[in-house]
Amino acid sequence: MAWRLRLATLIALPAVCALAVACGLARPLPETTTVEQRLAAFPMTGLPLEGPVTVYWDDRQIPYIEAAHDGDAAFALGLVHAHLRLGQIAIYRRVSQGRIAEMGGPLAADIDHGLRVLDYGQASDAILASMPADSRLWLERFVAGVNHYQDTVETLPFEYAALNLDREPWTARDVITFGRLAGTDVNWLVWFNLLALRHRDDWPQLWARLLDTGRATVPGVDRGASTAALGDLLAGISRSGSNSLAIAPERTTTGGAVLANDPHLGINLPNTWLIAGIKSPSYHAVGLMAPGLPLIAMGRNPWIAWGGTNMRASASDMVDVSSLAPADMGERRETIRVRGWLDRDVTIRETPWGPLLTDAPQLAEFNLPPVALRWTGHQVSDEITAMLRVARARDVNSFRDAFQSFAVPGQNMLYADTAGNIAHLLAVRVPDRSGPKPADIILTPPQADAVWTTLRNVDDLPMRLNPAEGFLASANNQPFDGRAGVGYFFSGDDRVRRMAELVTAAPVDLDDLRRFQQDVYVLSSDRLNRRLVEKIDALGVEGGASPRERTVLSLMRAWNGQYLASSRQPVAVELFFHAFIGRFYRERLGEADGTAFANLGSVKELLLADLAATPDATLRPLLQQALADAASRIDDFADWGTMHRLALKHPLHFVPIVGSRFRFVDLPVGGSTDALMKTAHSSTDERHDTRYGSNARHISDLSNPDGNYFVLLGGQDGWLNSTTFLDQVDLWREGDYIQMPLGIETVRQRFRHRMELRR
Repeated sequence: MAWRLRLATLIALPAVCALAVACGLARPLPETTTVEQRLAAFPMTGLPLEGPVTVYWDDRQIPYIEAAHDGDAAFALGLVHAHLRLGQIAIYRRVSQGRIAEMGGPLAADIDHGLRVLDYGQASDAILASMPADSRLWLERFVAGVNHYQDTVETLPFEYAALNLDREPWTARDVITFGRLAGTDVNWLVWFNLLALRHRDDWPQLWARLLDTGRATVPGVDRGASTAALGDLLAGISRSGSNSLAIAPERTTTGGAVLANDPHLGINLPNTWLIAGIKSPSYHAVGLMAPGLPLIAMGRNPWIAWGGTNMRASASDMVDVSSLAPADMGERRETIRVRGWLDRDVTIRETPWGPLLTDAPQLAEFNLPPVALRWTGHQVSDEITAMLRVARARDVNSFRDAFQSFAVPGQNMLYADTAGNIAHLLAVRVPDRSGPKPADIILTPPQADAVWTTLRNVDDLPMRLNPAEGFLASANNQPFDGRAGVGYFFSGDDRVRRMAELVTAAPVDLDDLRRFQQDVYVLSSDRLNRRLVEKIDALGVEGGASPRERTVLSLMRAWNGQYLASSRQPVAVELFFHAFIGRFYRERLGEADGTAFANLGSVKELLLADLAATPDATLRPLLQQALADAASRIDDFADWGTMHRLALKHPLHFVPIVGSRFRFVDLPVGGSTDALMKTAHSSTDERHDTRYGSNARHISDLSNPDGNYFVLLGGQDGWLNSTTFLDQVDLWREGDYIQMPLGIETVRQRFRHRMELRR
């Protein structure tokens, strides 16, 4: 959730900048506020409660709610989310509804148009109507808590004045629509680069090759400004990454099963997660929650722990509807409200296969036929009920049953319980992809109808329970059963293989798991680097090299695959990779297409095969030039951390003139796109910020109810300049965690701020 939004693009016009400054962006940031001062703003009386509610807070402003009634627990949870993240969730809501231009001005209108076409709220009313009574009560009471806080708090967050937000009431529909935004199909981001190659005569061969590798994730979208901004936005908010590891008791030193989760999302402030605990008649759990959603996405109850990773399920298709008569399309007019500018009216067209995707401005550059988007997220499903049932599950059967209503985004859900069981199931609703692979990225209507005749869910897909290996690992890789037929494009095996290597080396303790979550080794980069060095040696490239080029080559030879912040070796490797891969594919495919191909996440795997098929006479000058290019930049960076930065910033950072005040952290960081400690970046020869990756961590030891540990990259509070806005950054960097007890007696002893909420 959190999210990355290029407000440099959205708020670039001088007139808009002047308006933003006039509306308060240039005013002083809030004064530093302590936990005590922040909690003083929390409403404690005059509340619509049925019974007693106590909220315990620790010194990092992490809450634990104890309530005698479920509805009161949900209401208090709404208060808590609003207290900690009201500014953040107010923005989330507008993004999910395609209302960014209301905040950012005219250059956001194209992004809003694209979001309106995607229509995240299409099924929201039907979902709400289908919810069981207990889930609907929980959701509506949560919304009531958010609204009560927003209506009664004396001072609104800084974002309200800065982005011209008002106290607009929340509805249950708003929450469901935002949940759909978080369920964005990651394959849409893959499409951006692949569509750029579809015009080629050899497209059928390229497409078939990518299907065979099963790897086409995109680390960065190098397209137009609006396309790039929309891609960044969806990648940052959607639950598109993560590592998850479940270990059976025989492989741990604790005497119980252990679960470790490391979600990957946009690197932003406030963090995309918050930590919370709940105890009511039906719920007793602690874990990570997405602000604005009343569910624990990964966490622990007295019997089980859970977490997961994005499955990369192919839950969408593009369908060529060029044969469809205009009269057979429905359409509606919508108005995009634009801050400081004229409003824009847009037409949204609907076909029997879904919204007309090619009406989105971001697809105009691809010269496509009329294409509709068919997505399971436009159908009725109920992820809120699913996750509420997960929080109440007591064994693997009730855990699996909980996902009957779950569709998007498809998740590899990992499980561990106090009896020592571990499991991995596939929570999704997806067309059956186990048949012949499609001949093109765009389907004809008959092809789409055939694929979408049968949708599979958790009951139809395999589950692994207590494997002989004694552990289960998931990292967005191809599911454990290749016959599952849930998709075509997955992350590579770097992270899942590294977890397997680490966990099987010796019995695992909690310190080992902390170390695993900070691991920065990348096997695929190590292999590619070694192969390139072998080629350089075999072709005698070093013979004519300059002293600086020899320095680059020496660093490459010495590298062991570790992206350590303090090492200069990964700088040389990155500079050489960037120069060589880009030049190699531009020579083969042309300037624009080569760049698009080089940006594919599978490019290292593809390159290894292509190197073997490339004549030495062609390869030698490419290696020479790449070595020269890398040498020209090697002295610019003392080490990887000088080049590779952990920058924590609020999206208002991108506002011209005053935005630098919203860049709060700029530190060296290790890791890379395919490391367990994922700090993703596009291929580059420049100093750069990691934009996506490990932004929270969780470990639960099932032998100890209070053995639950969390940390956020940032802090718990979204209030600018709160003492808990950034207080977990050093913990994250050092591999430390905050213990989050499950037992209420432990909470009462350790959480020193206690609130009694009253009517």
